[in-house]
Amino acid sequence: MIFVPRTDRSLIGNWWWTVDRTMLAGIGALAMIGLVLIFAASPAVGERVYGAEMHFVVKHMMFLLPAALLLLFVSLLAPLGVLRLGVGMLALFGSLLLLTLLFAPEVKGAQRWLPILGFPLQPSEFVKPAAVVVAAHLLARQPGVSALPSTLAVVLPILMVLALQPDVGMAAVVAMVYGLQLFVAGLAWFWVLLLLGAGVFGAWQAYLWLPHFAERVNDFLDPTSLGYQIERALRAVAAGGLFGRGPGEGTQNRHLPDAHADFIFAATAEEFGIVACMALVALFAFLILRGLWRVNESSDRFVQLAAMGLIAELGLQALINMAVNLNLIPTKGMTLPFISYGGSSLLALAIAMGMLLALSRRGARLQLRPRLERLP
Repeated sequence: MIFVPRTDRSLIGNWWWTVDRTMLAGIGALAMIGLVLIFAASPAVGERVYGAEMHFVVKHMMFLLPAALLLLFVSLLAPLGVLRLGVGMLALFGSLLLLTLLFAPEVKGAQRWLPILGFPLQPSEFVKPAAVVVAAHLLARQPGVSALPSTLAVVLPILMVLALQPDVGMAAVVAMVYGLQLFVAGLAWFWVLLLLGAGVFGAWQAYLWLPHFAERVNDFLDPTSLGYQIERALRAVAAGGLFGRGPGEGTQNRHLPDAHADFIFAATAEEFGIVACMALVALFAFLILRGLWRVNESSDRFVQLAAMGLIAELGLQALINMAVNLNLIPTKGMTLPFISYGGSSLLALAIAMGMLLALSRRGARLQLRPRLERLP
């Protein structure tokens, strides 16, 4: 147990007595559970692809330390520091996102990763939380949704680049989180329904013009053509039963290409059972509800909008990953937060959750310098 006296007014002391330690413990629990599950699910994939069973375990552990440091550092920031970090990230990773269209190699039909110093970086993972923070600031500066045009100027270019990569799933997450922020800011139901209609139209256009996306949708709609990974994932879920086969005893993950990443939820079901999967769902639900409760305590409009967006980002990503594993929606390459293997995803999630912890600290408010009124 860490002991920090209440009289400690240092940066660390103030952080310890204002941060939501329960939420911090929940995020830490997710990260530790993820390490255990990768240890159980990845050896077969590591041996098959790299000839080393512990390849993904070692690499994930290498990412865990900088991710933990990033989360703790960002959680020390005041809301103004979170805003500045979000603006800087949007400028940097937004530029890198644009460069993916020119220099990123094509992987599985999409251009999403930039090779930087030998590390495959996915800029869109870092753009997500940055766009949430910047959009929240723009909305918070004016009543209602008066700042809608300026927020569209931020979000629409991101959606266009994601559609050109193409990364329809990521674009859908960004659009849904942005739509939720607008709703919380006071968007009328008429415009909410109009945005939903625009989303449906966009998905239809993606189906018409993107063969890779159309193929996934067709496979999902055709019950006789599940696709190799989905078929293996469903077999893994069915084979696990209530309590699973036991750690390392799964057979389907030996044939499931992404058992350590996008399909780790199915691998968990086979080795640890449905009960373990339900416990994992409960942990995500607890973090989401805890975050919403802390947001509800804040009276600062920027904190409310930004924190709500970050919570929605975590929840939507988890929901999409689990739904894909259970064949409830078309296949989408999206990691399960803090559980799946993934360098860019883990680091970006650490920053996003650090932002959420910073914004949900007791007394957190965005204090900007008042504008000087012009003299007549």
